[in-house]
Amino acid sequence: MNIGFIPSKTARLEPHREALIDVHSGRRVTFGELDGNVCRLANALIDQLGLSKGDRVAVLSKNSIEYMEIYYACARVGMIAQPINWRLGPDEMVRILEDGSPSVVISSGEYREDAEQLKNKISVSHWLNFGDDSDGSYQALLEGSSTDEPKASAEVGGDDPALILYTGGTTGQSKGALHTHRSLYMGMINQTVAERVVPSDVYMLTGQMFHIPVALGMNYHAHGCPMVLINFDARLALETIHKERVSAFLGITTMLNWMMADEKFAEFDLSSLRNIQYGGGPMPSSVVAAALDAFPCTIIQGYGQTEGMTMSFLSQEDHLRALAGDHPERLDSCGREGFVTEMRLVDPEGNTVPRDGNTPGEIIVRSEANMVGYWQRPDLTAETIRDGWMWTGDIAVWDEAGYIFIVDRAKDMIISGGENIFCTQVEAAIHKHPGVLESAVFGIPDDVWGEAVKAVVVMKPGQSATEKDIIDTAAEHLASYQKPKSVDFVESLPKAPTGKILKRDLRTPYWEAARTNV
Repeated sequence: MNIGFIPSKTARLEPHREALIDVHSGRRVTFGELDGNVCRLANALIDQLGLSKGDRVAVLSKNSIEYMEIYYACARVGMIAQPINWRLGPDEMVRILEDGSPSVVISSGEYREDAEQLKNKISVSHWLNFGDDSDGSYQALLEGSSTDEPKASAEVGGDDPALILYTGGTTGQSKGALHTHRSLYMGMINQTVAERVVPSDVYMLTGQMFHIPVALGMNYHAHGCPMVLINFDARLALETIHKERVSAFLGITTMLNWMMADEKFAEFDLSSLRNIQYGGGPMPSSVVAAALDAFPCTIIQGYGQTEGMTMSFLSQEDHLRALAGDHPERLDSCGREGFVTEMRLVDPEGNTVPRDGNTPGEIIVRSEANMVGYWQRPDLTAETIRDGWMWTGDIAVWDEAGYIFIVDRAKDMIISGGENIFCTQVEAAIHKHPGVLESAVFGIPDDVWGEAVKAVVVMKPGQSATEKDIIDTAAEHLASYQKPKSVDFVESLPKAPTGKILKRDLRTPYWEAARTNV
């Protein structure tokens, strides 16, 4: 298996079938054109730049057609793509580039100045630019190269590394999760079974290509489906579904919230939608019900990490049965282990906890879709992957049928007055207020209780509430010690590239202030 060959099959069978539609640039590329450029770039990297198997190729860009060309070309000849999060500051970009030591950095014209600044801070052999406002070096490289199949591709695949994906950094400094052709391929199988992909699908890639959702898009390409590229905006996503007849997409929880909150939501024709996958964080059951009512299609939930792609799924039927009154509590779960995945919940000693719906344990995963380790970090790899099982750091309970209910990140649990409080339970209660769009709950220092429950809330457009309103709503569904002690209202919450809320950014100032006042 060589994921670099993904576009080649459809290029042989239906060369004029559309492969990539870039909404922002207006460009449309067929599978024949895509595969030709993949070969051109792969040959150029070897013949003109002197790269070889195992070399890293860094990419700094928003979603674009060239991004996919780079991914496939690197994989085709055994190089390792190293995407860079364009939201990062220059110091963190330098750290990641130093970590991966790429032989070439390829950036879009939008980030040409950023690349110039990086040149002064780190030594990289080659710097290329593409698109508007670029120096044309990327296109010039391709124009001087052959569309013949690179000879090196015959020796690539399986356990060869293909991609370094840097984690979202929700709990600290990001790390490079190393995936192989095999791990990506097995993750795609998980997705194919769960999403029930069909060749007539049109997939909209809403997540950024520097993160794991790009592999979900590649999976649709493997089935010969067009991929529509956007850099997410709620109105743009609705317009794109309407215009391009999109049938499937991954909607991070916050994305679906913003789409449904759009004042013109009802004006768009969304009838082409077949299935929506949501994830990126827990979604309160009230929001799940609202999404099923708003979107004319089935939905599934996928729970995953950069390190393991999507690991468990709450199926289409699970959602429908729950809304019909059959185990409605399962809307609060992330489902059961995927087709190629084995999952357990264990105590700190690694013993499996009972399936009683009450005993918390850490989720551990055994799957060929898991990363092979953290790039250049054998210490962290050994800590995370033990005897073939990947320890996720997520705490959950499970019921007798194996449905997993995440209660918190191990580091996010609040301990107040000796009681364990799971933030997700408090957030779900807060979302019972009809005007709440998003919320983040975390612990802050308290002289009496050790930690107090703090909530930060974003209201829906045109909606308002008081601190007392939110606390009273939460109190209706929680024990007294679990309800928020204080509430702040903000226009937006800090988020990682994955869409996950960065609670550490909210939490840290309180704890730093407490240390300063000691």
